[in-house]
Order: sequence, then structure tokens, then C-alpha cells
Amino acid sequence: MAIFYVDGSYDVVMTFKNDPATTRAALNAVVPWLRGEAEMPARAVLAQACRQSARALAAKLPGHAVEVRVPPFVAVQCIEGPRHTRGTPPNVVQCDARTWLLLAVGELELAEAMRAGTVEVSGSRAGEVGKGLPVIAI
Repeated sequence: MAIFYVDGSYDVVMTFKNDPATTRAALNAVVPWLRGEAEMPARAVLAQACRQSARALAAKLPGHAVEVRVPPFVAVQCIEGPRHTRGTPPNVVQCDARTWLLLAVGELELAEAMRAGTVEVSGSRAGEVGKGLPVIAI
């Protein structure tokens, strides 16, 4: 956890160490499901894969201009630019866990997901998230 004093107020930011081996292991646990070779994993397994991969994306593309949301598991900010702190951010990428994980491992391109309507993208900078995908190609 880091505490910053900015413009007369304190801001608490949770920081997470990005461990590529842990991220790869979390993603490897869901790949058979993503490829249709296994049943859907337990909620905790999905949550871990979503959290690890989203945080890895945030480490790969640091910043606060775009928020990536994978409800109900994780939301991270990434991409250099103006910091967003309250309300709905102007640049958002949101999708379900399966779509996010397909993007994270390189089984789906962001542009393809946008065309198919499986990813909600708003704001002029949201598409820049594609520069960090796949998070870890498997």
C-alpha cells in the first residue's frame, strides 16, 4: 500500500507485485476451459487468473488513463495519462471473465472482441489496452 498526498488530499493506492510465474500458472489453470477441453473451473481459480492477468497488464502498461474491468473479479487502471479518481472513468474496457482470459492469453484479439460485442469499450484511449495484449501468450 502506498499513500500519496496530492492537491491537498491523501490518496491510498494498493500496489501488487507482478510475478510472471504466478500469472502464467494462474492462466495455465484456465486454458483447457478456454479451449473447450474442460469444464468451467472453480470461481476461485477464475478469480485468480483474472486478477493476476489484469494486474500484469497494469504493470506492463502503467498509468491511470484507462480502467479495465472484469466484474466481479478485478478492476485496474493502466495507460499513461490523466489520473481518474472518482465516478465513472472516461476510458473503460469491460468484459466477462471468459472474454478477458481469452484476450489475456492471446486466443482473442481486442479488435475482434469489440466487433463481436463481447467487450465494452468507451473513451478515445480505451483501445490502447490492445498494446498490452496478450498479457502472457500461451
